[in-house]
Amino acid sequence: METIEIKRITVQELDQLKEIGRKTFHETFSESNDEENMKKYLDEKFSSDKLIEELNNTDSEFYFATLENDVIGYLKVNFGESQTELKDDTALEIERIYVSKEFHGKKVGQLLYEKAIQIAKDKNVHYVWLGVWENNVRAISFYTKNGFVEFDKHIFKLGDDEQIDIMMRLELAN
Repeated sequence: METIEIKRITVQELDQLKEIGRKTFHETFSESNDEENMKKYLDEKFSSDKLIEELNNTDSEFYFATLENDVIGYLKVNFGESQTELKDDTALEIERIYVSKEFHGKKVGQLLYEKAIQIAKDKNVHYVWLGVWENNVRAISFYTKNGFVEFDKHIFKLGDDEQIDIMMRLELAN
C-alpha cells in the first residue's frame, strides 16, 4: 500500500469533508438505524453551514487521512469549550475518527488515533476522552486496545432516537 498521509483540513476542503463525513457515518451506522433518523442526522450534522462553523472554530481541528490524494478517513478533535460534554481545559476530546469501509483493517484508524494523541501531548492535556455508541463493538474494542477505559455514559441523539454512548478516557503520562 502507498503511504497514507495525515493532513490538517481547511475550510477550502469543505466539500471533501462533507462527502467523507456523510459517507463514513452512513457506512458505520445505517444498518443499525432507522433511515429517516439517519437522514435527519446527516442533514443536520453534515450541512455546509454546520461544517464551516466547526472548521472555523479555533478549539476544533479536522484532519484527513489521504492515499494518493484520495480522502479515505478523517479525524475531529476538540479542546476547551468546543468539547461536546466535559469542556475541561486539561482534556482533549476525540469527537470523530471515521475511515471508509474499504480501508477498515488497514491501520488508517490507528494513524488518525495516533495523530489525536500527538495533538493531545503537544497541548499538554492530562487525558483524552470520547463517546462511542454502546453497540459499536468494533470501535469499543479499538479504543480498549489503545488503553481507554469506560468512565460514564451519555445520551447521543440520532434524529429522534436517543442512544447510549459509552464515555471512555485515556490518562496521558505527563
